[in-house]
Amino acid sequence: MADNHSKEMRSMNMSHIRNKNSKPEEKVRKYLFSKDFRYRKNVKDLPGKPDIVLPKYKTVVFVNGCFWHKHDCPRFVWPSSNKEYWVPKIQRNVERDIENTRLLEEQGWQVLTVWECQLKAGTAEETLRGIVKQIAKNKT
Repeated sequence: MADNHSKEMRSMNMSHIRNKNSKPEEKVRKYLFSKDFRYRKNVKDLPGKPDIVLPKYKTVVFVNGCFWHKHDCPRFVWPSSNKEYWVPKIQRNVERDIENTRLLEEQGWQVLTVWECQLKAGTAEETLRGIVKQIAKNKT
């Protein structure tokens, strides 16, 4: 199946995808802040530069996009074109996520992953409450 966009249009679309401060990430941060959690963003000293770091709770939160991190949900579909590029790229993202989680856990961090699809209408509130519960369990 051919791409519906020209190469220039596809390039422009891809350039607008952010790796920091995405809407799902902002949603989680705003909720945590409203519940009086204080955090740091994108800490470079930790493996994987977690999206949200709560030092007081020794917890990190990754807010992952379903496509980029190959979530097992209907939002993830392998691209039908340019598979030689996409398959290794996405597989490498998954491998990197596993490795970063392992390294963080070895350092004593609780690692939470929130998926983009879990923050959609209908499931967002439940997901966010669950995150708060998990974080609070780890208070030091």
